[in-house]
Amino acid sequence: MNEKVQPKTLPGFMELLPNEQILFNEMKEKIQKTYEKFGFLPLNTPIVESAEVLLAKAGGETEKQIYRFNKGDSDLALRFDLTVPLAKYVAEYYPNLTFPFRRYQIGKVYRGEKAQRGRYREFYQCDVDIIGENELSLINDAEIPSIIYNTFKELGFDDFTISINNRKILNGLFEALELNNLSVQILRIIDKIDKIGKENVIKEIQELGVDSNKIDTIMNFISITGNIEETISALRELNIDNELFNLGVNELEEVASNIKLFGVPTENYKIDLTIARGLDYYTGTVYETFLNQYRQLGSVCSGGRYDNLSSYYTDKKMPGVGISIGLTRLFFQLTDNKIIEAGNRSISKVMIVSMADDFSKSIEIATQLRNNGINTQIYTDNAKIKNQFKYASRLNIPYVIVIGEDEIKNNTIALKNMETGEQVSVSLEEGIRIIKNA
Repeated sequence: MNEKVQPKTLPGFMELLPNEQILFNEMKEKIQKTYEKFGFLPLNTPIVESAEVLLAKAGGETEKQIYRFNKGDSDLALRFDLTVPLAKYVAEYYPNLTFPFRRYQIGKVYRGEKAQRGRYREFYQCDVDIIGENELSLINDAEIPSIIYNTFKELGFDDFTISINNRKILNGLFEALELNNLSVQILRIIDKIDKIGKENVIKEIQELGVDSNKIDTIMNFISITGNIEETISALRELNIDNELFNLGVNELEEVASNIKLFGVPTENYKIDLTIARGLDYYTGTVYETFLNQYRQLGSVCSGGRYDNLSSYYTDKKMPGVGISIGLTRLFFQLTDNKIIEAGNRSISKVMIVSMADDFSKSIEIATQLRNNGINTQIYTDNAKIKNQFKYASRLNIPYVIVIGEDEIKNNTIALKNMETGEQVSVSLEEGIRIIKNA
């Protein structure tokens, strides 16, 4: 007798119960429909790529996390994000694309990170990007917050803030302070300010050997608050004599002033000069999104502007701007914190119970219901009627249709509302109307 293999899911891979999967799919569908509402085209790149292609831009921790393997003579890897495959795609199909190229992709990516609660090795990302040819208007940077706003409204959230900044401002500041060589380390420290506090940020920057006057300038910079106009004015009053810094301030002002035109309420976005994401990747506008009542979740949607998407694959200049939602992690965080609940969710709107041995009438009715856009299943097992209703109740199916000899003879159906317990005898056409209007 063969020994049974213990069924178990690998650490870092999410598996859901059917009711949870229904909720997950609903979220994914809402994100997709919002992306399409803004005119983004669908894209589906391979999960497996040539390692040479995927690793062209990789390095450091990213390269260590890539799942890489050989099949025959092929050196292959699993995609670790959706941006590198996009870069390859745009370079490969350049003659066939119309620019600006607006695409969305929702798919799984793989990273061999240390598996821990809420962090996964296989997870869904939901990306949108706008790719330009040689140049890309800043109007696109102003439209991105509108996409974020509409997406999270569609997901059922109202109280959230889209924080924006510009990497040119940060990079120009460090140029002016002659701290270019320490900019990455300082930005990483600044990025922790919500977690470790202002005093610890100052202490850690001091440990890098930065003098107090320069630290004061940095802290004055990241302490600037207020509305859009007040923040831009305060940035200019710093009198930073640096071309890149001033270009960044001008870009930030243009983007921030145009966001409102795209229908984003002023209470849902702000300038936050501590946003320092994408240390070596983003070159202009950057975004992070926070649910205000659940700041502990961190950013739930982030992204930004980059100068040249496909520089590793082509000499053509392709600037872009985009955002990504880590749906798997977001779903875990929202359900784990009881912000959303799967509950008893059902795909089926109706279950048909046949009291006759001949299922032909039940099958005919099921076909008519499905042709009218009503998700329907037939209970086919030999079980007591009580158990059949119990089955429908456990799956939270809202209606049960009972077909017996009387219903077949009178060309009617017995329609039971599982929530109220009310049962009526009606024609199939009337039953369809009742179900559709429920």
